[in-house]
Amino acid sequence: MRAKRLFVFLAIALAALAAATSRAADDTGSPQPGRNPSQPNTATAPAPKEAAPPPSVTIIGARDAHGVLGRDVRSAADEAMGRIVDVIVDRAGVVRAAVIDFGGFLGVGSRKIVVDWNALHFGRIANKSDSITLELTKDQVTVAPEYKEDTPIVVLGASGSLQPLQFGP
Repeated sequence: MRAKRLFVFLAIALAALAAATSRAADDTGSPQPGRNPSQPNTATAPAPKEAAPPPSVTIIGARDAHGVLGRDVRSAADEAMGRIVDVIVDRAGVVRAAVIDFGGFLGVGSRKIVVDWNALHFGRIANKSDSITLELTKDQVTVAPEYKEDTPIVVLGASGSLQPLQFGP
């Protein structure tokens, strides 16, 4: 039984070797049986693709970072301010502001406002139920203009720390 398995294995290995040798001869332009040698070999081998470099990997501990979208935002006086629904970045990819869905009840009567990223404090967000603290009062946020896409963005900042967004070339 072992001899039969060895024979089958050798037969398969020799067949694979013969097929590989035949392909190598085709690539070098050796004549093939049944093919006119005066005709040029039109089959071209595909150019080898360069392997992409492996991606870098960074491991962030579960206690060291948390997502912010959908997080509750509260004032320093523990007033409910809304939820973060978007993040605004400049052309360099630097985070500049957060869009907060503010006011209303169950999404009715709410409006989106934009606050300076530096006005947000993330010190106590150990799990999904923890909120982010906003360095503005509810009265200050109430008078902020509403955010609408494709219009100039008015960013409400704390203590004048915001620099203007530069979108031009």
